[in-house]
Amino acid sequence: MALPLPTGLTPPEVAFLCEMELVTVVPRQRLEGLQLLGGSISPLVPPYRSPLPLWLALLLKRQRRANILPPPWLSPPSLDAILQLETSTPQFSDPPPLPRTSSTRISTSPPFLPSATGDALPDALPYHWLEIGEMLLEAANDDIPEPDTVRRLMRDLREVRMAKIRAGVEVLEGGREVKMNGVGAMEVAEGRAFIGGVIDGLRKIGAGKETSRREREAEERENGVRRTGDEEEDDNMSI
Repeated sequence: MALPLPTGLTPPEVAFLCEMELVTVVPRQRLEGLQLLGGSISPLVPPYRSPLPLWLALLLKRQRRANILPPPWLSPPSLDAILQLETSTPQFSDPPPLPRTSSTRISTSPPFLPSATGDALPDALPYHWLEIGEMLLEAANDDIPEPDTVRRLMRDLREVRMAKIRAGVEVLEGGREVKMNGVGAMEVAEGRAFIGGVIDGLRKIGAGKETSRREREAEERENGVRRTGDEEEDDNMSI
């Protein structure tokens, strides 16, 4: 008997999709161009930089045929500035804006945008910031300045942003909406089970209150008790 599939993307699936993001590489040897499903890649000629999908950049890095240029936001000064912003406001930091035109030959669309290349914004976390940072720290540790500091700042950022997600879920208990602009893909995948459980619990509580109200109204009708308009309005507001 097959087990039911979880709702939405799992963290491993999100990490797999993240490998379609573009990063900047510096080839260490000349390589011929490739024809990919997403578009064509020009020949790689050292020492000129070239944008490549993350999966291909990691492959060339492991083969010692290219170095990966970390995005500007994956540096201690940028991460520290973003961390200070995250801790000073209840909202999430703004994501990078959508580019009007793409300077690469590889066609991309949201959320797969060149927001992790060498010319990305230094003060905005992209949609796949967590996955990209962890993959680059694992495979291209020597290409990142101060990797230990970067790893520590990313861990602090992750904890601060997850605390905001948990705080936002508590607002749902009051019937208010939550603004989740700027939340990353992995954060959504990791928080989906927790958020879904809270929402299901609120739905059960609301359904229980509605059932109790209907049973109470039926019992009062049987006993000949007539409810006033103010009492009915109070019950509707409590639901």
